[in-house]
Amino acid sequence: MDRIAIIGMGALGLLYGDMLQAAFDVGFIVGARRKAEYAESPITVNGVGKRFDLLDAGAKDPVDLLVFAVKGTALEGAVEDAAGYVGDGTIIISLLNGITSEDIIGKRFGADHLVWCTAQGMDAVRTGRSLTYTQKGTLRLGLPGGGTSPNLEKLCEMFDRASVPYAVEDDILHRQWSKFMLNVGVNQVLMVHEGNYGTIQRPGPVRDQMIAAMREVIPLSEREGVPVTEADVQDYLRLMDTLSPEGMPSMRQDGLARRKSEVELFSGTVCRLADKHGLPAPVNRWLYDTIRAREAGYDKGE
Repeated sequence: MDRIAIIGMGALGLLYGDMLQAAFDVGFIVGARRKAEYAESPITVNGVGKRFDLLDAGAKDPVDLLVFAVKGTALEGAVEDAAGYVGDGTIIISLLNGITSEDIIGKRFGADHLVWCTAQGMDAVRTGRSLTYTQKGTLRLGLPGGGTSPNLEKLCEMFDRASVPYAVEDDILHRQWSKFMLNVGVNQVLMVHEGNYGTIQRPGPVRDQMIAAMREVIPLSEREGVPVTEADVQDYLRLMDTLSPEGMPSMRQDGLARRKSEVELFSGTVCRLADKHGLPAPVNRWLYDTIRAREAGYDKGE
């Protein structure tokens, strides 16, 4: 496996692009406008200038591994931009938040291309052309129902070559739901309260609200057949307490940049599932309404 294409040059895309470039031919799929922008000035990763190959969106040039690292709001367009890079033997992974991206990608390209994945434990922040991080995090990999496959084995071999931290999960769907539960809390609460990881590492009302939002996912996960538990809540709270206090999640970065966030992936999904199952979700409904109202103000210059 030699060639990798990544679509999405945000914090996660650049973090893993930088790691994979140590062992592989890595390129980023971009449109013409962004290609011109990125060609003019390099990205820096922890202060070191980096150059990446820039691949034309919509081109036909199959690769060995395709990595989706866009925001959830951009996934449908990214699927079409990257379609020409999928060949018969292409492995696909998604680094997106939420619990729906593999279904969307699998419907377009076939589930046999996919290795299910969730990214956790990193504290990467992209500001302008600069990416900074102290924690690389871990990619959790697996297949629905467990077991292995040639694609999963090949992917693990590749990550070993590039020293990418990963772990294979016996129950990847449970891991994805657990990470979704974390994102529902930390991403949304820090966007609303304009904080960083240090904000929710301290006892107080913001941390309490984050935990309350996370706990609303537990009964929904039970109804959806992938139950998460209070033990999962506590495990992820311990993980959050290890991150750099100055770091921040992607939704907080969206708020700083005044761009539309992944709120539909988080409280939007919680509210829809709560309606489906007739369950309350007052914290997530408040977060959803608050974030949507704030984002509506962006267009008005508020």
